[in-house]
Amino acid sequence: MTSRRDFLRTVSIAGGAVAAGTVSKVAMAALPEPVIQTAPDTMPPLFPGTGRPYNPVVTLNGWTLPWRMNKGVKEFHLVAEPVVREMAPGFKAHLWGYNGQSPGPTIEVVEGDRVRIFVTNRLPEHTSIHWHGQRLPNGMDGVAGLNQPAIPAGKTFVYEFVARRPGTFMYHPHADEMVQMAMGMMGFWVTHPKTKHPLIDEVNRDFCFLLNAYDIDPGAYTPKIMTMLDFNLWSWNSRIFPGIDSLNVRLNDKVRIRVGNLTMTNHPIHLHGHEFLVTGTDGGPTPKSTRWYEVTTDVAVGQMRQIEFLADEEGDWAFHCHKSHHTMNAMGHDVPTLIGVDHRGMAKKINKLIPDYMVMGERGMADMTEMEMPIPDNTVPMMTGQGPFGSVEMGGMFSMLKVRRDQKPGDYSNPGWFRHPPGTVAHEYKGPALDATRSKAAGSAAMPRARGGDVEVQVRKPSAKSGH
Repeated sequence: MTSRRDFLRTVSIAGGAVAAGTVSKVAMAALPEPVIQTAPDTMPPLFPGTGRPYNPVVTLNGWTLPWRMNKGVKEFHLVAEPVVREMAPGFKAHLWGYNGQSPGPTIEVVEGDRVRIFVTNRLPEHTSIHWHGQRLPNGMDGVAGLNQPAIPAGKTFVYEFVARRPGTFMYHPHADEMVQMAMGMMGFWVTHPKTKHPLIDEVNRDFCFLLNAYDIDPGAYTPKIMTMLDFNLWSWNSRIFPGIDSLNVRLNDKVRIRVGNLTMTNHPIHLHGHEFLVTGTDGGPTPKSTRWYEVTTDVAVGQMRQIEFLADEEGDWAFHCHKSHHTMNAMGHDVPTLIGVDHRGMAKKINKLIPDYMVMGERGMADMTEMEMPIPDNTVPMMTGQGPFGSVEMGGMFSMLKVRRDQKPGDYSNPGWFRHPPGTVAHEYKGPALDATRSKAAGSAAMPRARGGDVEVQVRKPSAKSGH
């Protein structure tokens, strides 16, 4: 944690500008101390010591930013700065974020709170913050050049507005946005209802995380900021499996999970073993007439989805994006498919030149989890993670919901692997094998194929006089 004295030595605030509004001299007399967090673990919920009470969220592999009360105003201090984020054990990325991490800390407030956020820029270029989904004065919306001057490097701006409606929101830059978001600058915002709300139920556990993606070459540290779609690391809160913590709950807990998408594609988020309702978006709580049970919900770019369910099935349940290449870690996108190709003769010849050469892909890619193939220093295997029965063969956007009857209320620690009751685990069949009987009940095609003569494609090369 950085002390306020050291912080003020390194950041000049004498010329700090105010973002589209005036703030009292009392508020500007002394900044709130910036709280810095660098550990990648899921931190316990931050219960409010001042202001209106609420049931706090738990940020997956993240934390909630503390505040101070100043004459009835909640004051926060965000520091935009370069950070080092451990994406998985043994793999670190050089990103940009807030207060020591990417994503930045979650901001939690209550409906009706007046909020004042000091933003200090330690980046090598200017920045701003857009409060995604908030109703606020236009000059506080954070689009550099349109609503405010950009925050120069080394300066501090202040935003102030009332959190007018409860819901699930985000914050991110709106200055050099493509670069800064590709470098990891984003964070979560939750506004809790001030009183009992007809569309917002009370829950026992409330989790949140952001979906983000990076293109970092194996062995490198810094994302490729010019990548448009071809990312090789799909992450939750800038973590990839097996570095993503599990969501640990008590049997029969009412659970809420809030997910925000700041990648460049959609993500069908799928939960095993339970059905859930989509109870909210970044537009607010959904009307009850629009809710129906499902096990997968698609989260499009720039959207928030809030799901709720009763955790009434014990076990270790997979929770992941259902795009299969999003549950893989760094991989090549131009690798040919070699399934069914017999490498044996060629492999012997290549081994004479390259003794460590290994055949990959002739039976699928599952062998990758068993090979001890050397990889660059700063990366992780494409498929990894050891479960109680062997390799899980996953990466990227994958975690687990761990439901236990003996998990104590308020206990978010990992309970270890589930102990399956006898007779409840799939196992090998050792009875007599039976010959397959082919069905003759299948109907014919809906429409017969039109048969004509053979077609030969004739290609005529243009002459030099054709002008082509």
